[in-house]
Amino acid sequence: MAITLFHNGTVWTSAAGPTITALLVDDGVIAALGEEATAKAAEHQDVVEVDLEGGFLMPSFGDGHAHPMLGGLEYVGPAVRPCSSVEEIVAEVRKFAEANPDDDWIVGASYDGSLAEGGLFDARWLDEAVPDRPVALRAWDYHTMWVNSVALERAGITADTPDPVLGEIPHREDGSVLGTMREWGAVDLVTAMMPERDVDVRVAALGTAADYYLARGVTWVQDAWVEPGDVETYVTAAQRDALRMRFNLAFYADPRYFDSQVDGFVDARRRVVEVDSPFLTAHTVKFFADGVVENETGALLAPYCSGLHEHGMTVWEGDSLAQAARRVDELGFQIHIHAIGDAAVRQALDAIEYAIESNGPRDRRPVIAHVQLVDDADLERFAALGVIPCMQPLWAQMDALMTVLTVPRLGAERADRQYRMRSLDESGAPLALGSDWPVSSGAPLDGIAIGISRRTPDGEPEGGWTPEEALTIERALGAYTAGVAEQAFADQAWGRLVDGASADLVWLDRDPRETPAQQLPAIVVRATYLRGELGYSLTPGRD
Repeated sequence: MAITLFHNGTVWTSAAGPTITALLVDDGVIAALGEEATAKAAEHQDVVEVDLEGGFLMPSFGDGHAHPMLGGLEYVGPAVRPCSSVEEIVAEVRKFAEANPDDDWIVGASYDGSLAEGGLFDARWLDEAVPDRPVALRAWDYHTMWVNSVALERAGITADTPDPVLGEIPHREDGSVLGTMREWGAVDLVTAMMPERDVDVRVAALGTAADYYLARGVTWVQDAWVEPGDVETYVTAAQRDALRMRFNLAFYADPRYFDSQVDGFVDARRRVVEVDSPFLTAHTVKFFADGVVENETGALLAPYCSGLHEHGMTVWEGDSLAQAARRVDELGFQIHIHAIGDAAVRQALDAIEYAIESNGPRDRRPVIAHVQLVDDADLERFAALGVIPCMQPLWAQMDALMTVLTVPRLGAERADRQYRMRSLDESGAPLALGSDWPVSSGAPLDGIAIGISRRTPDGEPEGGWTPEEALTIERALGAYTAGVAEQAFADQAWGRLVDGASADLVWLDRDPRETPAQQLPAIVVRATYLRGELGYSLTPGRD
């Protein structure tokens, strides 16, 4: 591998490190920084020089919580994500179905749940587009599915079907099934009838996800919902040498089947270790403590304003989450818990505390993802327990989702206590950031723009929503790089530009620290490097 000198720009080593002007990479690792890099380069012949052209070089981003397989598969179905009305979605589904007459099922994602009142979508709307084949569309939150009448028939769902465990089947006023499936207990009734995607399609979807991420400067991602079929896809991709970025797998723990899943987690981890890919690890088990506020399934300490679902949904009843967390921790897995509501966050913290007390000290780095609401009494517990809050800065804005679905359910006072990133960071909690892609944009700069301003892309509101919780640009960059590396047990390998670290780099066309927040998404990613190798270039053929 060639020795490469990056120079003629700004090199940001980390939030706590110096800013320099040159960096030397040798055999995929950082060999020297600053003036020493220039001097060492002069000692070698055939050094490849990368002129940064006044741009900004920094550690590549990591994504602490996302769903790359789902994101890649979105490109295989109808393109409903850009649609801004129910009519547009129906038209796109019709167009896709006509172009794919041999597909037994029309499967897609992810529509905007705020386009119908209460997030409730009618099967009859999709029947207008495809009356003779099942259609299943996941909402942007991936906790909800909208289906047509044929899909309901295939799944055997009728007006007499009771709400399943961990799910809800809304009905029309006349008692007939509406066509919206809420939470995975209901969604599973439909997905159980859907054909499996071909393995080649799934491996290609990982390639699509890599294309997406590398073009945005991301080289590591936490796949936060991995089921057995997904493990097979990742292993197959690794065996084919088809992985082009780093993935860590988090095996999905389901309270309905947990006792029979645990041995499978151990076997799946062993398979990943045996495939021996530098780009694939399987350290983690993922739990859901609750659902989402928009479905009123996020678990709250005080009731929802409407009272429809009162305090929301608790996925693991009693002490079952604590017992399951203790078990996977005992097996050496990292705990990763989805917790949206303040009651779910408290349950997650209690479960992690129980695992620590039961199994004793070790380097475990437990994660609670999202942390949309956290009670004052629980704020300091993150740092005390060493819990990483992995948060999604893009969500901390007064967009349509917030104003149409979230605030009416929480009420204004409680809504203004959401996404307390700065409070958690200043408490000493080891903050990491992520996107939850494809739920929302996987571009770190999109999220950072919101996280440091608490304003929508249109600049609303003036001065920011709950601006006291805005991060500084340095902290946001650090939480999206070194913070994620700490979550990944890789803080000695990547996430900072120091001697001996892997040369995982992103080259931006300008300095984000000197760029107004609303202009951050317009920063151009010139190139992304993984272990010193070019993973993405804005200019094809550039060395």
